[in-house]
Amino acid sequence: MSSVNVYIVTFNCGRELIRPEIFARHLFKVLPKFPRSKAPDILVLSLQELAPISYSFLGGSFLVSYFDRFHHAVRLATASLDDRRYVNFITRSVGMTAIMAFVLEDQTKHIRSLATGAVGVGLQEMGNKGAVGLSFTYLVEDEAVELSVVAAHLAPMEDALERRNQDWKSIVQRLIFTPVDQNPIYKAGEEDRSQGDDANAPLLESSGSATEEYQLYKQTSYLIFAGDLNYRTSRLRPALSDFQTFPQPTDDVNDPKHFSHLLKQDQLSREIKAQRTCHGLQEAEISFPPTYKYSDNQRAVADGDDGTVWDWAKHRWPSWCDRILYLVPPSCKKSESSPIYVHAYSALPLMPTSDHRPVALSLSIPLTAISNSHEVVTDLNAPFDIDPKWRDKRDAARRMELVAGLIAYLGLTWEGNGILLAIAIGAVGGWAVIRGVLNG
Repeated sequence: MSSVNVYIVTFNCGRELIRPEIFARHLFKVLPKFPRSKAPDILVLSLQELAPISYSFLGGSFLVSYFDRFHHAVRLATASLDDRRYVNFITRSVGMTAIMAFVLEDQTKHIRSLATGAVGVGLQEMGNKGAVGLSFTYLVEDEAVELSVVAAHLAPMEDALERRNQDWKSIVQRLIFTPVDQNPIYKAGEEDRSQGDDANAPLLESSGSATEEYQLYKQTSYLIFAGDLNYRTSRLRPALSDFQTFPQPTDDVNDPKHFSHLLKQDQLSREIKAQRTCHGLQEAEISFPPTYKYSDNQRAVADGDDGTVWDWAKHRWPSWCDRILYLVPPSCKKSESSPIYVHAYSALPLMPTSDHRPVALSLSIPLTAISNSHEVVTDLNAPFDIDPKWRDKRDAARRMELVAGLIAYLGLTWEGNGILLAIAIGAVGGWAVIRGVLNG
């Protein structure tokens, strides 16, 4: 049985432009080496806090430079993988959360039935927090697999556990995949301004189109849920004395400062077990330290850090905020072969531009004979029904995002300040002219 190799990275960008050469150096560190790393068929980047709120809410051309940095990083990173080339076949964003999907250049023809969806779960359902996803079929001759990938950013703070669970419920209810049209290929790392201001245009050369709308839980599709899910290791902020107990690098699992002791307090694991969030999803074993929140001092030396000390921010409990979960459809669970194979799941090194460490998952998903891929399966039910007003709510939130984005742009960016200054000077000058005419 054939399979497709998928590599997913989730990263909270900290609202800053990444440094492509550093990101590229670490991007594929979680890839298995047998004995040499092989380029995955599909690469997906789940990005949170991609850009400042003004640029994120306005979208379009305001995000081009941020996406371009990732295109450049992917091109640099693949030079170490037999110099393979990737095509960015879709990029989507909702507010401050984005998803970018790449496929090997010689495999673009295998991407079919592309659909995307997005939902805001922040203030007034805007996209300061939210989720954006893509769904497609990977087809090779008479074998195929359906895959949905969602990038998400849930509510922050230690005491917002119930809010995070509610955000998950809102995503299930209101993130609805809808078909996208076909557009020219965008080659990773190459400039292309043919999209104009639509930085979210679909980027496929030739593929079939999805013909229906559907939610996260689809009976025939694998689901990968990746993002800054923000689940913490305590409901309370740490006291000053707690800082002395924070994890530090050690191989001795009996050492109280080994991260495994803090991992027992992980909210997400507990909530999944209690069936209050991420219903039915699984996670590979966590064997890496907390991914959040690193201090500014640690960020400043991130590129040359030797890893002997973890310098945590004192006002937040170290936590595994950044996670990648997956769901195997019932039809594949019944298969005699392993429905999914996880090669590796780990955190990448800290980047200088963020207080989060990126997390990567490398896995293989088997293809199924098309004759068997549409068998009727009835034992996968979504935990929540679709909100019938999902489209109206997203449209209303988008209008608010544009207003909020414009206000933030004018008030918080140097370009916006310049516009306000020009308007003010023009108004004063205009009034002087009018006054002179009236007095004359």
